[in-house]
Amino acid sequence: MINEIKSDAEKRMKKSLEALSTAFNRIRTGRANPSILDGVMVNYYGQDTPLKQVAGVNVEDNRTLVVAPWEKNMTPVIEKAIMMADLGLNPSTNGDVIRVPMPMLTEETRKDMVKQARADAEHGRVSVRNARRDANNDLKELLKEKEINEDEERRGEDEIQKLTDRYIAEIDKVLKSKEEDLMEV
Repeated sequence: MINEIKSDAEKRMKKSLEALSTAFNRIRTGRANPSILDGVMVNYYGQDTPLKQVAGVNVEDNRTLVVAPWEKNMTPVIEKAIMMADLGLNPSTNGDVIRVPMPMLTEETRKDMVKQARADAEHGRVSVRNARRDANNDLKELLKEKEINEDEERRGEDEIQKLTDRYIAEIDKVLKSKEEDLMEV
């Protein structure tokens, strides 16, 4: 029973870390990275569809992404979707492909992005702590119903706290890496 609670808490903490990684991928650095366009939705025959499903996205050089639509008639629709995605990107069509140059980041923009990264990391930490709280409440319920004794409850809480510490340390490590990446000129 305690192991089930612990594994459930670990799953939730792992999902928090994955959500943080997804959020960090949306924060652009000065370098071109196809994951920046992951959140872009394209109107594909009346249906909002992820960009990945209607075009190939590749890195041409350090500062340029190349979007190659699989259907020629989708080129202007994709270009418009990238502009409307509010990523601060300005795509340009060159025949069959769309080039998306990554603008240079100013010091102010970098600092804003670091703030955003810190806020995302804090959301991740809160989510991990919520998983800990729920697991500890489940342990207290088991104790209340006399399915476990106090020693088992304390042991379970200690294990869950170690798990929490491990995931929060991982979040801090990922945040530090993202901050360094953002502040790199």
